[in-house]
Order: sequence, then structure tokens, then C-alpha cells
Amino acid sequence: MAAAEALKDLMEISSQVRSAVVFSPDGAVEASTLGDDSRGAELARRAKELLDAAGEVRGSGGELNQLEVATAEGSVFVVRDLDAERIIAATTSPDPTVGLVFYDLKSCLRDAGRKQPPKSGRKKADA
Repeated sequence: MAAAEALKDLMEISSQVRSAVVFSPDGAVEASTLGDDSRGAELARRAKELLDAAGEVRGSGGELNQLEVATAEGSVFVVRDLDAERIIAATTSPDPTVGLVFYDLKSCLRDAGRKQPPKSGRKKADA
């Protein structure tokens, strides 16, 4: 499934997520719900900075895979997939159900990494 389609599904199922962006570890945006490319790139850049800073504070022991930063206006969630191929960042409404948001973001990353099946649902015959 393409990242844009996975984000579309995320926005339909998760009422707490306000915006989200899927990006690579180098910061290249694959898909965003923000509409404006610069806003998606900015969220990706800031989310990567949060992930890196939290990892530095944490110290040794491997990369940090997820975090939540909570404010009175809402939260920012950042999740790195286990293969470290993609990262998703999302903003939420205040007082989100943390476990559910993490679950939805991980599901979105999984879906973003899936290949789309052929449109007909059948394999092409060899010619």
C-alpha cells in the first residue's frame, strides 16, 4: 500500500490524529496530510529532531523507536518502523489515548510498506 493511501486510512480510523507525515530517515517526505509540501517537510524535520534528541538523552542501547510529546494543546507522536525504513509523525488532539494512537501509527507504517496488489486482483499471464 502506498504511504498516501495508508495515511488516508489512518485519518479515517483515528479521530484523535489531526495531521501526519510519513518520511524516510533522511527526511524525504513520502506522504503528508498537511497538503502543503513545506509544512509536511517541516513536521518531518522537527519530528526527526525530537526522535534524535530523545535518543541522545536516553543514551546507549539502540535507537529509540517511538515517543510522545504532550502539551496542553495536543501531542506529537513519532514512530520509527522496526526496519528503520520509514518514520511517521502525527499531531493529535489534547489527551489522546496514547496506546491506541501508537497502535494506529504502527499499523499505518506497516500498510505504507506493503506493495499494492495488481488492480485486477489477478497475476499477469506470461506472454
